[in-house]
Amino acid sequence: MLRRLFARIFWTLSRWTLVSEAAPTRPTVLVGAPHTSNWDFVLMLAIAWQLRIDVHWLGKKSLFRGWRGPIMRALGGIAVDRDDPARVVNDVVGQVHAGEVFGLVVTPDGTRGGNDYWKSGFYRIARATGMPVTLGFVDRTTMTTGLGPTLDLTGDVAADMDRIRAFYADKAGLRPERRTEPRLREELSPGSDD
Repeated sequence: MLRRLFARIFWTLSRWTLVSEAAPTRPTVLVGAPHTSNWDFVLMLAIAWQLRIDVHWLGKKSLFRGWRGPIMRALGGIAVDRDDPARVVNDVVGQVHAGEVFGLVVTPDGTRGGNDYWKSGFYRIARATGMPVTLGFVDRTTMTTGLGPTLDLTGDVAADMDRIRAFYADKAGLRPERRTEPRLREELSPGSDD
């Protein structure tokens, strides 16, 4: 109730406009992209709280140290060790299978700087759990943010990523110079880990 009130106040005062095809009605991996600013986190919470989506999100373990830990966990955070991405995927898949996660927010761009590839954890988690992928976005050029389509992945990485690229083609992020093109290493060399 309090979260929804905060979300209403945010959207009333914000320059951003919330655009959403539909809130997911089943457990999903929510892709947050382009991830170019710390403000993306605020927008993600405002979207989730407005649309009443129970979300968890992956964050680097340093965000959970000290006094920030309890706050980050209360906001749905799951600490991840980026040195072992395969373990992260296995841990999250285990939590999903245990029924602990409804909407799992993943920022496949990785850090907020331009990378050559997206991290493939979101794809592997979705395939391992059977969860669809919902495409969340931030677009400074239109001052819109929200949720796009929900896609069921086929296992054909290149074809699935073509659909994802098509959606994000006109989405710039808050800081367009930091945007990473939606592309996985697996498209070039199947079977490699990211």
